[in-house]
Amino acid sequence: MTQEKWGQLRQNLLRAIGQNNYKNWIEPLEFAELNDGVAVFTVPTTFTGNYVLRNFGDLILYELNNSGERVQRVTFEVANLAGRPASRAAAAARPRQEMVSGDAAPGTQGVPASRSANSQDERTMAEADRSSDRTPATAGRSDALEDLQAAPLDARFTFDTFVVGKPNELAHAAARRVSEGGVVTLNPLVLYGGVGLGKTHLMHAIAWELQAKHPELNVLYLSAEQFMYRFVQALRERRMMDFKHLFRSVDVLMVDDVQFIAGKDSTQEEFFHTFNALVDQNKQIIISADQAPGEIKDLEERLKSRLQCGLVVDLHPTDYELRLGILQTKVQHYRTTYPDLKIAPGVLEFLAHRISTNVRVLEGALTRLFAFASLVGREIDMDLTQDCLADVLRASERKITIEEIQRKVSDYYNIRISDIVGPKRVRSFARPRQIAMYLCKQLTSRSLPEIGRRFGGRDHTTVMHGVRRIEELKLTDGQIAEDVEMLRRALEA
Repeated sequence: MTQEKWGQLRQNLLRAIGQNNYKNWIEPLEFAELNDGVAVFTVPTTFTGNYVLRNFGDLILYELNNSGERVQRVTFEVANLAGRPASRAAAAARPRQEMVSGDAAPGTQGVPASRSANSQDERTMAEADRSSDRTPATAGRSDALEDLQAAPLDARFTFDTFVVGKPNELAHAAARRVSEGGVVTLNPLVLYGGVGLGKTHLMHAIAWELQAKHPELNVLYLSAEQFMYRFVQALRERRMMDFKHLFRSVDVLMVDDVQFIAGKDSTQEEFFHTFNALVDQNKQIIISADQAPGEIKDLEERLKSRLQCGLVVDLHPTDYELRLGILQTKVQHYRTTYPDLKIAPGVLEFLAHRISTNVRVLEGALTRLFAFASLVGREIDMDLTQDCLADVLRASERKITIEEIQRKVSDYYNIRISDIVGPKRVRSFARPRQIAMYLCKQLTSRSLPEIGRRFGGRDHTTVMHGVRRIEELKLTDGQIAEDVEMLRRALEA
């Protein structure tokens, strides 16, 4: 084999294991000779030889044979002090720990370095394994890649149980479109948003729908953490070809929480190549993340660019109407389990106002409420709700102040705070004042009289009138509705 051919093989290895692993472990290798089916490489240290043999030996052997060479074994020899490859005779005369080798037999390990001379190398190798692989205890199982074909889907997460509102209607429509199968047009589809806004629900719903409508499709759903685990496991077991075949043979690849591979260079490298291979084959890719791809810290620029080339959809924070709709849907579901329970008017509205940050917390609060009321045999009223959910309500208590709302509104409308709290009733001041009052009512636990006092000593009836007026205008005036929503998001950010 020529040095030129080895240079070509190195490029194949670069694509297979990623830039970081290549730079640390493959780049220091130098091809010495190929003799009687044994490929000899020189390495700077015994540790390097042991580590390369253990983690990449089978891959190197595969690439050598795939290039047309007939190789049964690879051997790594430590270069002499002058930096030149040692002769075969010298290699034979050297102590055993200066040569490591491996052949094509499965499970073959290199000759261990002597424990006394290389204990530091062994410790370093163990640390390298832990830091770069982070492989669980099951990594040694030869069939592990096949065992984890797909992450389990939650039967509750279907399109039928997804409550659609203004903050998530675009994401829902895009998910519905992709779940129809057929011609791939939205590729990749990227769903992003904060915790508890429905990303995973939509991912599962798409998978369920595709499996029902197109059972012939190979749909693979998994988290980014599981992708990373399988990649590291394939490296550990020297089964990168199996890994590549598994992920390049799917028809639909769905990866949840892709932000978890940020900062992990080798995993990002492999995900990048998997992404490109699937797009080239016109296969559907669906991704979820907690931020827009361009905002994910430590995600490679080329990967950000690839993720942004399709449809990127934001799941906005839930508004009051959507939260109320979710609660009403859940109540209908719980009626089958608790048919005799009664819920007093105003309870759902109270919960939708007070628990605004996370839908999972909202649903969990309702579950606890129904279970508690069933156990004590009481109607679900405001007193029971506040007693049962005291800790949840405390944790969800809004920390936004009236002063902060006044400052945000004045900045948004480019007026002074003194104009908001002052006596002038011109429209350019009165409407922002009413919006500020409305936000104080929605986002703080302050009473109407106290809000009135903070707005220039106004009566609580004035505050009530302002709140009602904004509620009416939100339904008829699109600009007012958008202004209120933008301000609410800015305050809750």
